[in-house]
Amino acid sequence: MGDFAPISNAHGVIDYGMTNDYMFRAILQKSRKTLVGLVSAMLHLNPEEIKDIRITNPIVLGENIDAKTFVLDVNIILNNNIILNLEMQVNNLHNWEERSLCYLCRSFDQLNKGEPYDSVKPVIHIGFLDYTLFPDAPEFYARYSLLNEKTYRRYSDKIAVGVLDLTRTDLATKEDRAYGIDTWAKAFLAKTWEELRMAVESNAYMKDAAQTLYELNSDELIRQQCEAR
Repeated sequence: MGDFAPISNAHGVIDYGMTNDYMFRAILQKSRKTLVGLVSAMLHLNPEEIKDIRITNPIVLGENIDAKTFVLDVNIILNNNIILNLEMQVNNLHNWEERSLCYLCRSFDQLNKGEPYDSVKPVIHIGFLDYTLFPDAPEFYARYSLLNEKTYRRYSDKIAVGVLDLTRTDLATKEDRAYGIDTWAKAFLAKTWEELRMAVESNAYMKDAAQTLYELNSDELIRQQCEAR
């Protein structure tokens, strides 16, 4: 990847890891391969099924940001058909349910005047949390949708919320592991370069994420923005 040294040269503590919300955004903007790998894992897709993927709210990496107006979530259009919101949250501000619904509903309200309602694109919001959202019912990767309370019939398949608890990989299901979601979580939480290399060694998409993280940690402008967060 460019003229940067390989991540194998890195040792010790990672200054700014992937749970830093600015670094999370920067990696996904800089590396399409990482974006494809992460999205395909979270949506249980084969990476080859992703023909087109674009971040629709990019920022200028390294440019000074206004903490009051900086948008944390990464907005994505997938295969020109699905809208995704990805957001990293380390601190429990006790408002995640409301916050995620606000982002979800803003993206769902996408039609212009006169456009048919049945042309609305499906919207999925996925939160990557470094804490347990519901301590009385912990779950590694939970997915929520609109269902009938009595019959559990799905009301619509065009709106959904996903919550990944990075701290509970021990609760990962067989399906979660099959798509490598538990390994992504371990990579996000890695504190040292040695730990990160070990986590990503068997997955080319995660290796790309690790290498991109190494490059961005070497960029002083990126480091300044990570510190500001």
